[in-house]
Parts: sequence; C-alpha cells; structure tokens
Amino acid sequence: MSTHLPTADAQDPESSARTARLREALLAADFTADGLLDLLGAPAYAALARSETVPALRATRGDSPLETLVRLFLLQRPVAPALAKAALPVADCLTDGWLVQEGDDVRASVDVRPYGGPEGQDWWIVSDLGCAVGGAGGIRGAGEADRAQLVLGVGGASTTLAGITARRPVSKALDLGTGSGIQALHAAQHATRVTATDLNPRALRIAALTLALSGARPADLREGSLFEPVGDETFDLIVSNPPFVISPLRPEGARLTYRDGGMGGDDLCRTLVQQAAAHLNDGGYCQLLANWQHVEGEEWTDRVRSWVPRGCDAWIVQREVQDVTQYAELWLRDAGDHRAGGEAYAERYDAWLDEFEARKTRAVGFGWIALRKSGSGNPSITVEEWPHPVEQPLGDCVVRHFERHDYLRATDDAALLAGHFRLADEVVQEQVGLPGAEDPEHVVLRQNRGMRRATKVDTVGAGFAGVCDGSLPAGRILDAIAQLVGEDPVRLRDRTPESIRMLIGQGFLEPVTPES
Repeated sequence: MSTHLPTADAQDPESSARTARLREALLAADFTADGLLDLLGAPAYAALARSETVPALRATRGDSPLETLVRLFLLQRPVAPALAKAALPVADCLTDGWLVQEGDDVRASVDVRPYGGPEGQDWWIVSDLGCAVGGAGGIRGAGEADRAQLVLGVGGASTTLAGITARRPVSKALDLGTGSGIQALHAAQHATRVTATDLNPRALRIAALTLALSGARPADLREGSLFEPVGDETFDLIVSNPPFVISPLRPEGARLTYRDGGMGGDDLCRTLVQQAAAHLNDGGYCQLLANWQHVEGEEWTDRVRSWVPRGCDAWIVQREVQDVTQYAELWLRDAGDHRAGGEAYAERYDAWLDEFEARKTRAVGFGWIALRKSGSGNPSITVEEWPHPVEQPLGDCVVRHFERHDYLRATDDAALLAGHFRLADEVVQEQVGLPGAEDPEHVVLRQNRGMRRATKVDTVGAGFAGVCDGSLPAGRILDAIAQLVGEDPVRLRDRTPESIRMLIGQGFLEPVTPES
C-alpha cells in the first residue's frame, strides 16, 4: 500500500484545471464502464470485478490509450512514458501525484475504476491499490498499521446501498462512513449540500479525489466516528455503508477500519440506527446496510425491531443468513488471513468462533434498514426476510412502501371499502393445479418489477385484483363478486379488508384518486 495519495484541490484553480484535463483524457480514451466492457469482453470484465487480473492482462496486450489506462489504474502495472503520454497529461498527473516514477517507467499511485452513474454518467471511483474489490486480501506487503487504514472501492455492498437509496431532491444529505465516496457521489446529484464523514482520514482524502475526478461538487468532509462529527445537525437523507462486520475485538491499530467498527457484536449497527432519529428532519430517510446476530433463544426479527427509534417508521429486509463458520471464513479471506499458514489461520479462526460462542450467536443476518422520520405514535415497522432476486434500483420502491403504509395507517375499513385502487404495473396471475382440473389449487399474483414478490390469493382476491382499474370503489367490486359466487355481500365486505390491506402493503394494489 502506497502512503502517497494524489491531490485534487477544488479551491485551487490550477489544480482544478489539471483534474479536468485528466478527466477529459479518461473520457477521450473511453476509460468508462462501457468502454471497459467493450475492450475486455464480459468474462474478463466480470473476472476483474472478482480481483482476477489474468483475463484482463491477456485482453490488454496492445498499445491503445485505453489498454494503457487499464494496465496503469486497474492492473497496476508500470508503463513506459511514451505510452502514458499518448493516454494522459503525464506532467499534470505527476504534479498532482496520480502517477509516480518507477525507474524509467511510470505507475499509478491509486486504483481508478470507471463507474457508471444511474443516468449514464461516466464517473470514476478512487481507492487504494489492490483494494478496488476483494478487501484487504488483495494487498501485498503492507504492515498492520497501513492495512488498518485501507480504503476499498466499489463492491456489491456499495452498489446495493446506492440502488436502494431514495433519490428525492433534498437540501442536506449525510454519507456516514464515506470510504471512497461512492454514496456521497450519488447524493451530490440530488442534494444541495453533502456532508461526508469517516473515522479514517485517508478515506476522506480519497473521497475528495472520487468527487473531483468525477466532476461532482465537493462535499463537506469531516473526520470522526458515527454522528460525532456532525454534532446536533439534522439532515433530509442519511446513508451509510458502515463497518458492520461482527468480528473479534482487536487493538485499534490492528483493526481494518473499512469493516471493523470497534464495538462488540452488532452494537455499531444498533447504535447507528438508534441515534439516527435525532439527526433526521421530519420526513427524512436514513438508509443503511447492516449485519445482525441470530442469538440463541431470541428471534432475529425482535432484535432488529427493538433498534427502531421512536417516531420512525422502518422497513428492514434480511437478504442473507450465514452460519458462524461461513461468516468467519468469509471475513478471514477478506483480510487475507487464509494465507497466514496453518497454525496462525487456525488461531484466528478460533478467535472468531470464541467470540460467537461467548455471545450465543448461531448465525449472522445481512440486509438493509430504511428509516423514515414520520413522528407517528403508531409507527409502521416491517421486518421481513426476502432472499429472492430483486430489480435494482429500488429507491422509488422504498418511497412507495412508506407512502402505502401511510395510507393504510390513516384509512379505516369503511374508508378502505370506499377507496379506489388499481393493479400495479407488471403484475401477472399464475394458476397452480393439476392438469385438466376444473379449478386451480391456488392462485398466485407475481410482480415482475421491484421486489418481485409473489403471494397466494383466493379466487375472490384474484378476481378483486383483476378488476381494479381505479374506476370503481372496492365495496362495489366486492358486491359484484359476491353476486357472482353466491356469497352474502355483507359477510364478504367484513372478511375482505384484511386481504386488501395485504395486497396494498406488498405493492400489488395502489390507491388512486378517482376522476371526477
């Protein structure tokens, strides 16, 4: 790991001009997400995302500017000055430290990885060499003190959080634990002011590089842990990909700050969630990724539900569960501990299992938490497990989830039956049963967008959903169905609101205002 970092001073016109020339050179060479895919092909491109470099090396044997940039910034190979000058403003890059001399050649001081924005923007994420993906295991030759300050680039967690974040125009956004600045870069597109914090001062410097190189407005960068750097300030949006890994406590100098929060168990995630309400404006969102313990004798749903602060609605989704051995092995590999040798590796593995045993932890859940400060004394808290594929981005889906639950909270059964609804887009009906049977065993409604949920309904529920086009109130639809199936309409009206609420809550039906 190089202790040297480039500079990109947004307050210095000459530095800003040099950064702009570098950005123009990257664009001119097509050093973009699409350009990489075209050059490398899908298999090599995917391998590079797994930190496997051999396929990309084989695909960049030529002398084009794009191949040179891939070798410099992604494969971290020294390059002859003549090739570098054909691709980059080398004098500018040496002045600001993006490139350094290595004998007769030049090499990159940081990893610079193309990243496609949500509206087709060409951005670049800066990180430590070897740390674009794959954790500290990709680093060679760094001491414990250096490794503790490593800054990672784009990974699956980063893109997941970016995809689920509510993208509304806001005045103030906070990226808590910014790392390489990915969430701050996204927030800068729809927030007037972005504050980014990190315990690691190196991360703040790299986040500034990511923003500058991508042409985004500078963020207000502050050093410190959790909400300490922002005092009593409040925000319209808080996003965080925090150091949520549940790991054995280690001395501060030996911790990997990008993943180890320095608190025992899942206390860091709990603390972040519980303190968030005090830093949210009314109607504001806090969205984060988290790990939580599955403790013997305790329901995990009760555990995370207890974290939700008063006055906040919440949607908590568990996406994956790993037993403690899988979890320990994942993060031992992430740190490169699997290369430590048999006895050393076994000792470190034992330490992880000792930690879990002491906490009576049998498994660890991973997922996302979305809070909205509603101020309601009757909060809507949804805690669910959904390991199935979803369609990103889900930011609008998160907003609509809370809007639907606002409606349900404010609507009694009489108002519900007087309400008008429409079937959500791209919902299909499936009938399951034996071939040739007169009636299906059950009917399934399935979403082809967003969360891609599926739910069983009876024939009344299926008929009701199929007729909902916003033109008739729910009660009149039920009366017509009662007549068709020969059921007492009063009884049908009495028993159906619960099913309608379920279909609304899960996004199959949407309340609409009827045309006058």
